[in-house]
Amino acid sequence: MNPTLKKMTIVAERVLKDKLIRLIREEGATGYTLIAVEGEGSRGVRASEFEGRNVQIETIVGPETAQRVFDQLAERFLEAYAVIAYTSDVEVLRGTKFVRDSPANSDS
Repeated sequence: MNPTLKKMTIVAERVLKDKLIRLIREEGATGYTLIAVEGEGSRGVRASEFEGRNVQIETIVGPETAQRVFDQLAERFLEAYAVIAYTSDVEVLRGTKFVRDSPANSDS
């Protein structure tokens, strides 16, 4: 049986890209997908092309990792930056590859 994991999606200002990648890696993500995106939300449409597109970062993690990332996003970024984050449950083929502390990824 494949484990149920969390697909975490973070959409944020481009200036946060490196900080967000570092955050998800430090909290346990084994990888991520990065996409340049644009759209409109509560803060409106970007006023200038100079800022560039927003970034969308997707990663598959365990529920505990997803919660730690949410907590850090709330503490460090939500007040000052345009950031949205959400998760959905996913069943992943070879899902143990996405959980750092799984037996398939141990050094022993």
